[in-house]
Amino acid sequence: MSAIESPCILVCSIDMKTGFCFGCGRTRDEISGWLTMTPETRRAVMAELPARLETVERRPRRETRRTRMARERGVL
Repeated sequence: MSAIESPCILVCSIDMKTGFCFGCGRTRDEISGWLTMTPETRRAVMAELPARLETVERRPRRETRRTRMARERGVL
């Protein structure tokens, strides 16, 4: 069995304004249906991703462990 190519970079968060993932540019439906798509359909989606990522307004900042712990303690 061959590996399925994926644009996922493990930055999985959806921009609520555009509906695109901040990391890869796919929609929720595309992410959930990726494994059942034909290789041609996956390639077509991947061709659109660079333009989609340009429309995402901001990139999410990764929260550090120290920041998360301070927030949970109510320090921030």
